[in-house]
Formats: sequence, C-alpha cells, structure tokens
Amino acid sequence: MSSSKSRPSPFPHRRESSKAKTPQRGTKPRPDAVRSAALSNALEGRSSKLAAGGSFSRLRGDDGTMPPFVILKEGREKSLLRRHPWVFSGAIARVDGAPDNGATVAVCDAAGGFLAWAGYSAQSQITAKVWSWDANEKIDEEFFRKRIAQALAMRRDLKLSEHSNGMRLIHAESDGLPGLIVDQYGEVLVMQLGSASADRWRDACADILQDLCKPVCIYERSDSDTRALEGLEERSGILRGALPPEITVAEHGMKFAVDVAHGQKTGFYLDQRDNRALTGALARDKDVLNCFCYTGGFSLYALRNGAKSVLSIDASEEALQLARRNVELNELDAARAEWQCADVFAALRKLRDQNRKFDLIVLDPPKFAPTAAFAEKAARGYKDINLLGFKLLRPGGLLFTYSCSGGISDDLFQKIVAGAALDAQVDACIVHKLHAAADHPVLLSFPEGAYLKGLVLRVAG
Repeated sequence: MSSSKSRPSPFPHRRESSKAKTPQRGTKPRPDAVRSAALSNALEGRSSKLAAGGSFSRLRGDDGTMPPFVILKEGREKSLLRRHPWVFSGAIARVDGAPDNGATVAVCDAAGGFLAWAGYSAQSQITAKVWSWDANEKIDEEFFRKRIAQALAMRRDLKLSEHSNGMRLIHAESDGLPGLIVDQYGEVLVMQLGSASADRWRDACADILQDLCKPVCIYERSDSDTRALEGLEERSGILRGALPPEITVAEHGMKFAVDVAHGQKTGFYLDQRDNRALTGALARDKDVLNCFCYTGGFSLYALRNGAKSVLSIDASEEALQLARRNVELNELDAARAEWQCADVFAALRKLRDQNRKFDLIVLDPPKFAPTAAFAEKAARGYKDINLLGFKLLRPGGLLFTYSCSGGISDDLFQKIVAGAALDAQVDACIVHKLHAAADHPVLLSFPEGAYLKGLVLRVAG
C-alpha cells in the first residue's frame, strides 16, 4: 500500500518539487493518478489565481480591507474542487478575521489557493456554504438579484406554470443559493431561510422577489429544524404585502387550499405534484388507502380519476379539515371518501387485524431521518409501515411508497422496502422510480439535494 505522501496533489505547483514522476517504460500510470491529474489540470487556472507566494492580497475588498478567511487542512479541499458547496468544521485548519455569523468569507486551501466565497456559520457543523466559485465575484445585492433571476428563468424555460400556479421558485443549493427556499402559491410567495448566511440577506432577497415577481404577499416560514443548528431562532410572519384570507393553488386542473402560516413545510407538498398525477392515473375502480395524507393531495387525484373508495389517514385534524375543504373546492363525490384522524402506525395495524384489503396504497410519511446519523432508527420505521402496507394489498395491488429523509439514500430505501416485502412473504416488482418534480432540481455536485425518493411496486397476482 502506498503512503499518503505518494498521492498526487491537486496543486502540484505548490509542492517543493513541481515535476511529476515519469512512469517507467512498460508501466501504466495508476487510474487514480490519472484522475487526480485530470482534476488538477481542469481546476489549475481557477485555483492558482491567488496561490503565488501564498498571498491573499488579491482578495482585498474595494475599501482595501481583507475579508475573513477560512483556511482548510491540507488535502481537505477535494470536495470543493468537485464543487460540493459545503465545508464541514472538521475540514478547517483555522479561521482568520473573526467573521460574524452569516458573513461572507473566502475559503482557501492549506497553501493559500482561493476556492470559493461562502457564507459562514460559527455554530453549525457545516461551517461554510458556498455562494460562488469565482474569485472576482462580489457577494452583494446584485449577486442575489442575478441568482434569483436565473432561478425564475429556469422555471419559465421548463414551462412549469402550464400545469400549476404553485411551484418552488428557489431550491437552495441547487439554485446556487444555499439556505434559501421560495415557494409560490398563486400570488403569494413563501420564503424560508435555513442558514445564517441566507438569513443575513433576508430583506434584500424579499425586495428582489417583490420587484421581480410582484406578489400580493411574501410570507416568511423560517421555522425549520436547521435554524437551531445555525444558532438562529424560528421566525414566521408577513414580510411584504398582506396575506389573503384564503390561498388556493391550481394543479393539473385541481384546486387545493393552502395554509401558508401553519401548514407543514411552507404549506403544501409541491415536490409531489407529478407523483400525485400518476397516482390518479392508476386509481380508477380501485380501493385506495392514503397514509399520512395531510390535506388529501393523493386522495383527491384518486377520487377525480374514478377510485371506488378512498380511505385517508393523518394524525392532524386540522389537516383533515383542509382536505375536506379541498373535496368541496373540486366538487368531488364525498361519499367515496373516508377521513380518519389517527396515528398511522396504529391505524395500519388495526386494518391488518380487521383483514382489510386495498388495491392501491400510498405511504408518504414525514421525515424520519434528517441526516445519516438517524438512518438506523428511521430504517425500522420505514420497514414497519411498508411491511404493513404489503400485508394490506390485494394480489396485483400497487404500493406507492416514499421517503423524504435526506439521511436515507435511494439504495438504502430500496433495500428496506425489499426487506419488508420478504417479511410480508410477497413477491413485488418495481414499476416506477419517483423523485421530486422539476421545480426541485438536483445539482450534480450536490446529491444531497435528491431528498425525495419513491417506488411504485406491484405485488404479484
């Protein structure tokens, strides 16, 4: 096994000897050496801008002052060279300049090479989140205007508004704006700030959104769990304009009432838009069970498309009241819909004991594992509900099962579901693999953005 000293450096020009060793005749260079050399060549021009003499002088601001610096440990720049936008605390050698929480810092490698501009968070394990890879870019209000305009243009180019007036306009890291989420519900925007660096630009972003989108209201829902990790308090309320007495969103010809002030997430599960439509397309003449139904999204699509019956279960009576309101809004047959306020795990066991059977079951639980540290515990919960789901399906039935947990990968989720099918003693095959709708893009260098994963499984008849 070769020592760490023999590994090629991403920045060979900063070693004492800059000459690469020539392989002996008849030998092939190691694949990892080839990959490292290719990566080094691709990034050499950008990362060496500030490397000469280890000087940071070119990063002086317009007023001549030096910005705060985050200096990485040697060899810990690799993820940033691959454009992953997070810098973890364990990768940092030191912080120079005493930056405030949320301040913009220059992230540099151990030899002084510029890597990125990032937002700083003193309390979070993710100490810095990248704003820009360009050393010459200024992180100011114009930067945010440009990024927000780019995100809006992408949604326009994909023609997403043809099917819905509710969509995610800004999807944090995947739109180059870590910590910032903006959802549109008709003429109302809901803004969620999940990082100290995004929180610092709160008013600027609200002003830009007001100017570019002209909403009647911008409502803040900065109440996610991540804020505590960033040393921030929860905050909700009107930022701009006035909140209408009732907010509805149109989607594939359906109407949904949305509670942006108290509902889950920012009020509605926009990421499931396309998956709801698929559920409806396959629900005709079927007995449907919708678990963790919230305000009835999957249920309404099933009712509209001719489901024989739909039983919907959720632990929130407030959510079920809104679901019944949605049935009225869409003038659907309420006689085919049953709403049950109960703990879903307990309700599923009761249905099993009653020997109830269904043709199509939806399992869309809340986040069981926000990070990989919770994966083992979450796996037990996912296996439990999927095992019960399989037992409640008739032969030939369909199971729509989802995980929105960032700590559960696609592969792990499939293994959990496969284990549940084995314990239920059923043969099932995957007929669809599902993810979030197109307004929730996933940056290739940031796989964590693919948090929603789903499987549609058919049980053997």
